Amino acid sequence: MSNFKDFLKTLVRRKPIDVSVSQGEHSELKRSLGAVQLTFLGIGCIIGTGIFVLTGRAAAEFAGPAIAISFVIAAAVSAFSAFSYAELSTMIPIAGSAYSYTVSSMGEFFGWVVGWDLMLEYLVGASTVASGWSAYIVVFFESAFRVTFSKKTTQSPLIYSDDKFSINTGSYINLPAIFISLAVTAVLVVGIQESSAVNTVVVMIKIIVILIFIFGGIKYINSSNLKPFIPKSQGGKYGGVGILKGAQKVFFSYIGFDAVSTAAQEAKNPQRDLPIGIILSLTVCTILYIATSLVLCGIADYKDLNVSAPISHALSYHPNTRWMQILINLGAVAGLTSVILVLLLSQPRLFMAMANDGMFPKFFARIHPRFKTPFIPTIIGGVVCAVLSGVLPVDLLGDMTSAGTLFAFLFVNIGVIILRHIDPHRHRDFRVPFGPYIFPVLGSIIAVALIVLSGESTVIRLFIWMGIGLVIYFAFARRHSKIGQILEDYENEHGYTHDKV
Repeated sequence: MSNFKDFLKTLVRRKPIDVSVSQGEHSELKRSLGAVQLTFLGIGCIIGTGIFVLTGRAAAEFAGPAIAISFVIAAAVSAFSAFSYAELSTMIPIAGSAYSYTVSSMGEFFGWVVGWDLMLEYLVGASTVASGWSAYIVVFFESAFRVTFSKKTTQSPLIYSDDKFSINTGSYINLPAIFISLAVTAVLVVGIQESSAVNTVVVMIKIIVILIFIFGGIKYINSSNLKPFIPKSQGGKYGGVGILKGAQKVFFSYIGFDAVSTAAQEAKNPQRDLPIGIILSLTVCTILYIATSLVLCGIADYKDLNVSAPISHALSYHPNTRWMQILINLGAVAGLTSVILVLLLSQPRLFMAMANDGMFPKFFARIHPRFKTPFIPTIIGGVVCAVLSGVLPVDLLGDMTSAGTLFAFLFVNIGVIILRHIDPHRHRDFRVPFGPYIFPVLGSIIAVALIVLSGESTVIRLFIWMGIGLVIYFAFARRHSKIGQILEDYENEHGYTHDKV
């Protein structure tokens, strides 16, 4: 019985926050990012596939013009979690994001679960966006230069619809998706400052292009396209249920603010700048999403928007918009590039944080002597992203990423509540408004509800992924974990036990 209790204790042993703070202060990574760069990292990751690809599909399949309401709901859910991320990022300013927060609030086992889940979010998320990038680069060359690429080498060989796979006849591999995955990986290996500079440029391009679409597209709005604003419910689509399903679908659009926290060890003043980057990027993007969705559904019938490039497709119904279509496609290419960059930037820093705790082999934490980047996990992540985006369809990847992100949000919200109890006197540069029992609780409840709405097959795949992770945890991670030794050293130094930490 005592052995079983000892076993359970190892699962919930928490990494002391002071140790994480010390590791962040003594990191080899370059601290070169300020509040502006962090905000642009957030915007760079948030505005991408959601606005350029998923908006039209979610309107056509689920919510109609009321997709704007779906964006508001998804933003509210994201805001609850964004406040929790902001609070924890000031307490634990270290790479690893939700993994680092969970391992310090709920213990080693739950930290591993969240870390494994984040791997799904970042790698599969980047693959989703790379697939969307491929679609837009094809459309861009066609609209700008009248160059048509073969379907054989620009689309996934598989189609995913209604929870079923089918063969995409005539398609063999998605080469543009593979190309952008590997190109971004090369930039990330070179350095964080260079990566941030590239991201800032492409973010400015896509924001300008989105504003051109919003203000340029207003004159083409036909009010009849927005009526009824909430289409009548039809077999689980449209109506109130459709709006909620649309929120789950476009929730993927808000993934990104959490990626800001993974750059904590490269922020000049993480306690001040991380909350600014997280909350400001979410606010700016929400405004742009709502405006874009209203204009999009106003210039074309929402039922016609279930295409890979819905914005340029909607503009094609109107004369003299070729120049705007070209700009939109260029903005989409730039925008999706920045999303891939931020997601593939986040993934190796997660690997590095887990490797520093012994959860992964130590070579994952190795820093390049010249570039000062975690180059090994960066290269591995880029290659995996290239393979996934080259053969899998965007719909499947997007659903899995949304469910995985919601799972991480759930744990972050719970982590705020727990740390307010077990470490109430620790200084917090930012606190979740109205205490730990309103926004974190609402964020947790809604995250669970949206996971359920993800669909049975998506939830099953998520649990299969988690099952694989548990096997690896008990076979490798638990045996090599350094958290027990870190905790023991900390207790010896400070003179108190794990139960009081």
